[in-house]
Amino acid sequence: MDNTTMTPSTMPDKSIICYTPFMVTTNGLWKNNNLLDFSLPLFTLQLTLVVSATRFFVLILKPFHQPRVIAEILGGLLLGPSVLGRNKNFANIVFPMKSVMLVETMANIGLIYFVFLIGLEMDVSIIKRAGKKTVLISLAGMVIPFMVAICLSSLIANTNETINQASYILYLGIVLSVTAFPVLARMLVELKLINTDLGKLALSTSLINDVCAWMLLALTIALSEEIISAWVSLWVLLSNIVFLSFSFLIVRPTMSWLIEKTPEGKPFSDFQLCIVLTGVLMSAFITDVLGTHCVFGAFVYGLVIPNGPLGAAIIEKLEDFVSGLLLPLFYATSGLKTDISLISGANTWAFILSAISLTYLGKIAGTLLVSNIFQIPNRDGVVLGLLMNTKGIIEIIVLNVGREQKILDDKIFSVMIIVILIMTAFISPIVKVIYRPRKMLAPYRRRTIQSSRLDGELRVLVGIHTPRNVPTLVNLLEATYPNKRSPMCAYVLHLVELTRRASAMLIVHANRQSGGPALNKTQAQTDHIITAFQNFEEQVNYAQVQPLTAISSYSTMHEDICNLAEEKRVSIIIIPFHKQQTVDGEMEDTIPALRMVNHNLLQNSPCSVGILVDRGFNGSNRLIGNQACHKVAVLYFGGPDDREALAYGWRMSRHPRVHLTVMHFIPTEYSYQSSETDRLWAKIDRSFTTIKNGGENQLDNEYISEFKKMIAHDDSVIYIDKVVNNGEETVAAIRSINNVNDLFIVGRGQGTMSPLTDGLTDWSECPELGAIGDLLASSDFETTASVLVMHQYVGQGPDGEDNFVVERPWESAESRHSINQQQQQHMQRYVMPMGTGHSSVMFTIP
Repeated sequence: MDNTTMTPSTMPDKSIICYTPFMVTTNGLWKNNNLLDFSLPLFTLQLTLVVSATRFFVLILKPFHQPRVIAEILGGLLLGPSVLGRNKNFANIVFPMKSVMLVETMANIGLIYFVFLIGLEMDVSIIKRAGKKTVLISLAGMVIPFMVAICLSSLIANTNETINQASYILYLGIVLSVTAFPVLARMLVELKLINTDLGKLALSTSLINDVCAWMLLALTIALSEEIISAWVSLWVLLSNIVFLSFSFLIVRPTMSWLIEKTPEGKPFSDFQLCIVLTGVLMSAFITDVLGTHCVFGAFVYGLVIPNGPLGAAIIEKLEDFVSGLLLPLFYATSGLKTDISLISGANTWAFILSAISLTYLGKIAGTLLVSNIFQIPNRDGVVLGLLMNTKGIIEIIVLNVGREQKILDDKIFSVMIIVILIMTAFISPIVKVIYRPRKMLAPYRRRTIQSSRLDGELRVLVGIHTPRNVPTLVNLLEATYPNKRSPMCAYVLHLVELTRRASAMLIVHANRQSGGPALNKTQAQTDHIITAFQNFEEQVNYAQVQPLTAISSYSTMHEDICNLAEEKRVSIIIIPFHKQQTVDGEMEDTIPALRMVNHNLLQNSPCSVGILVDRGFNGSNRLIGNQACHKVAVLYFGGPDDREALAYGWRMSRHPRVHLTVMHFIPTEYSYQSSETDRLWAKIDRSFTTIKNGGENQLDNEYISEFKKMIAHDDSVIYIDKVVNNGEETVAAIRSINNVNDLFIVGRGQGTMSPLTDGLTDWSECPELGAIGDLLASSDFETTASVLVMHQYVGQGPDGEDNFVVERPWESAESRHSINQQQQQHMQRYVMPMGTGHSSVMFTIP
């Protein structure tokens, strides 16, 4: 009997599938063979369709910030009997019954290794450190939904009368009561709640909930055999306890010995990794034989491997392939088993609506009850209860196990898949509407280096993508000269991209203290960064370092930086340039998306921003050279950004080992004009520039005069007035001091126009750095000096336009009023005819 015309959901339990077992690869299209009669071409097509359908829904749902599990389930529903599979021709050709065994085998292998990775990344110490509040919230959030499952189980009948009703209720209770920890972790990042107290509480609570779910699953499987005797259940439980004991008492010490035997810094051999990965399949096989399920063995095996270099090496090799290719196949097979047409009848729909609403309310009620005991705000308790309704991999596993054990029939399976889908899909939109975690921060005035007091604390936020930028940033902070009168507080923010493969435990460990073994490459980088800055804090007096980690997509990474900067009330954000210098001196893109991060930061920052073009500081990459002397040059043209650059250089000049050179570029008056008309038009052009800048020249002159007065007797500072006519002479002047400096500090030049930079922007590669910054960052400008491009925060006026008036410590309201009066007294009116038949145009010229 050949049942190739049947779909997975309609196949009788005793169907016989007949096919040629050796037809694996085809002999080719030209021999008139049907490619889909062979297992390998058919499986390749199925896998391609599954991945394509999943990616399609990921793209569609991305603007709605839906978790990936939603897209993966929808991909399976699209290909299954609910949509495309309703067409018999499609079902028989693409997903014939003869292929089900191969597809489900590969899906379960992917599931085994994915669950192994979950156990591998899980840190048991987090559960040990969990307080009473976390445990009680977790348990309260499980008890009430479990009671809901008991009450609702009678609304939808189980067709298998031989099954114990208790087992049926257990499966429904687990699905409705537990929380999907990996899905919730990523959802918290998308909602920007991961660094809030609420987000941290939700993570720790869901982690405990997840562990309880695995224990309940093992217990439920042991009790769910058809017409099972009490003795058999007892033997299943005892044998699994023996397996757990063997894993923790024998396997874990063996893995620790393997890690200790491998020299630090040396990679594990392929043979060692092969033995470990084979152990995953062996553990899965043992627990399957013992009567639980293969995923339980894989999870326990991952749990007993110590966190450290071995786990990091395994994750690096497995995660992309398992999470990106095999796991979607498991979700898709769940969708292929789901038939929406089976969902009919008043009782069924009553069950779905009641299950969703009552589970939501049950989670919220249980969480809110405990929250009130611990004086957590009611709104936070409601949101926490909503977040605890997140469903994912563990619930899908429970449903598949129940279906395999014949506890759940196809109708109940389909109903619960829809319940999971709807419950998880609505959480993120509801939370966004009712909860806005933005704190009401008091406004602060010290948002720039120029406005920061020289005898007050300087707060700096340093963003770091890779450890490569650490030496230069450490030396830059040290050269900024924290001292007793002006201590420094540096917030070091490791910026990590939230990718599709980013694990939940990576998110949990984001704010952990260094010192323990790194879970993966990202955490190893974080530990390296934290260690370097902790050494800086120990060696430099009056410097305090607070390490933090932000995990976000590049498109929203600037929001995390800006929010932290405003919360910590920093004066400047220093972030690396998106290009790095290669060995041959060329500048190449490291991560092109970082350019977008920097651009968004410049547009939205609540304080000044410095973009660091890193070529090393002081000609080397050593950390805190106590005897190192730094030669710094400030190129000053005028404008708010240049004043910010001069303010930073001025602060650095107080360091006993910093030698500062300030080159002030001054245009030659009219020297480049050849006629009376040219001089007239040049005067008009400068009048527009002066009006636009709102007295910038006056501010520049006052600031540079104050600077010259303060450094009059300082031999470590050299001031140069450089008279130039055009961009070419400007470049020549910069080249004259190129080889004697370790760091250039320049302004970005926002909102200013100068004939001294004419022609420099015609071939600009990175206009966000300004004309001079782009020149110094270019590979064509041969230099070994780093460049710090300054962007001064200017705020916004009531009309939304930039306000260029910057607070200065010595400037009073009377002096600003006097400046405005002087500008008005020096304004004269000039009328110039535009030619015959044209109206006259009136200009105001200083």
